[in-house]
Amino acid sequence: MQDVQSSPDSRCIDIRKVGVKNISYPITLQDKAKQSQQTVASVNMYVHLPRHFKGTHMSRFIEILNCFHHKFDLLALHNILEEMRKRLEAEAAHLEISFPYFFAASLGNSECISRRYDCSMCGSLKEQLDLVVEVEVPVQLNTNARKNGVQAVSGLWGKVLVAVRLNHFVWLEDLIQHIERGSASGGSGGDSPEAMCKRIGQILSSLAAFSWFRVKVEHVERGFSSYAAIEGP
Repeated sequence: MQDVQSSPDSRCIDIRKVGVKNISYPITLQDKAKQSQQTVASVNMYVHLPRHFKGTHMSRFIEILNCFHHKFDLLALHNILEEMRKRLEAEAAHLEISFPYFFAASLGNSECISRRYDCSMCGSLKEQLDLVVEVEVPVQLNTNARKNGVQAVSGLWGKVLVAVRLNHFVWLEDLIQHIERGSASGGSGGDSPEAMCKRIGQILSSLAAFSWFRVKVEHVERGFSSYAAIEGP
């Protein structure tokens, strides 16, 4: 059978990303306390399509993913990208994986509760690997806090979305704890997105593990949300 996808294309047009999206896939992640944690991820896989190819073989993306037997860490991500470049004869490869992660977070009163955190890893490989890890952390109202002299009602204050580039391996649990420490320092009941954004940025700036970070803070108001964002260093 003729390989149409690999046949020459005379139009001389590169396509930056060609691939498959929204693959629901079981993965096993490293867990600091329990060694491993099983979850289900949504995976997007793309390659750069050179101008001399008509297309690429979509089934090969799934074949490559299956080769790693659901175990996923930073090394596996790098190896998947290498395999995508090699097998699909691509100049660049991209992998986006988003997943729920469960971690027993402290409530600040010696009590702990298991919470869900939405996380993602976005990797691109050309000459070098570029990897961004992103975590969304919900910010809860402190039931003891007061706002404008009124007792705060327990519930969701808003959320913090942090993206980082790593200089070396960091546990997701540690990154989450850094974010929660910054989001709680001023008393979430009467805090502002600007103050929270600066505190979290200051914490991340002091850590050698990150070469770059972006912090977005959103405070849910009645009918709208207030917002602040910062990047560094």
